[in-house]
Amino acid sequence: MSFNDTPSSERVHIGFFGRRNAGKSSVVNAVTGQELSVVSDVKGTTTDPVMKSMELLPMGPVVIIDTPGFDDEGALGELRVKKTKQILNRADCAVLVVDATQGKTPADQELVELFQQKNIPYLIAYNKSDLAAAPALGDRELAVSAQTKEGIEELKERIARLVKTGEDSRRLVGDLLTPGDLVVLVTPIDSAAPKGRLILPQQQTIRDVLDAGCTAIVVKETGLKDTLQKLGTKPRMVITDSQAFAPVSKDTPRDIPLTSFSILMARYKGFLEDAVRGVATIDRLEDGDKVLIAEGCTHHRQCEDIGTVKIPKWLSEYTGKNLVLEHSSGRDFPEDLSPYKLVIHCGGCMLNQREITYRQKTAGDSGVPFTNYGITIAHLKGILKRSVELFPDLYALLP
Repeated sequence: MSFNDTPSSERVHIGFFGRRNAGKSSVVNAVTGQELSVVSDVKGTTTDPVMKSMELLPMGPVVIIDTPGFDDEGALGELRVKKTKQILNRADCAVLVVDATQGKTPADQELVELFQQKNIPYLIAYNKSDLAAAPALGDRELAVSAQTKEGIEELKERIARLVKTGEDSRRLVGDLLTPGDLVVLVTPIDSAAPKGRLILPQQQTIRDVLDAGCTAIVVKETGLKDTLQKLGTKPRMVITDSQAFAPVSKDTPRDIPLTSFSILMARYKGFLEDAVRGVATIDRLEDGDKVLIAEGCTHHRQCEDIGTVKIPKWLSEYTGKNLVLEHSSGRDFPEDLSPYKLVIHCGGCMLNQREITYRQKTAGDSGVPFTNYGITIAHLKGILKRSVELFPDLYALLP
């Protein structure tokens, strides 16, 4: 992703599903106008999900996902089917590609049932309509031909109607600001920081501050105190990387609101209240309890990594317990969370709304509290109430 691209997490994810040789990849290529996927008469040519970020009219920025055949066989085939099911957890809409020469099969019907269980808007595209007539079509169905391009434009238009592509009303921080406000952003630069750039939540927050007609000042934690003294005016708030909460809280006057990028991201993704409620579980952890620390990305681990080094260290110091800490990263997330007493998730900047909601629901279905990095660190450092003062309803939840 370049600096000018819409992040994948902000794009509509469109998944194409179906049996082997139904023509999924051919339909994907026809819809995108690109040779995105390799096509062949050999069954199982697509062996792993193929994802492509692109601009697709009339929808705008999207992620197109071509999946392996859902009827794949053998041990390797089962793994491919599992990968396909994982795609359902992030798909904003689905297109089931059915071979019109063979009609709908039990495997196709199983996919339809999965779409319905997960509340995924879907269409059924009967491909190869140039070779065989499609059956009587329902409201969600249409006939297409990847070969002749018949019905492809209609498919694109109907996909666009399935998904919300209008203005997103969610804001990271802009709704908390008044035009002309000054916001100080604290971004530590240590060995775990990416070279030559800011991390995505920091970039997005700066942009949202500017979109609100406000001024953003970015400093390292070591320069915060001096910067606040030089400003000559009180900033509306200070937003920090969560791992710098302790020194930043010390250097930020009590009358200036303080929060973190991770807390704002949890609010943006819709799980901040659950995170605030869930973090109290830390005080009830006992020796041997399992805690899952989950990240949505797969960045290279450094010696100062927040998820695998800093949070485990702070948890141990705070609880004094011998906890069993397990980690997941990227798209790998346990389907069964019942062995865990708590899930501590990153802010989720690399995951779209549907996947974050799925992970939160998975925890809820297992009765496992779900919190995030920022809330956890604020709790461990004794400044949780201060970090959510900007949100009175959440502040009222805390003792």
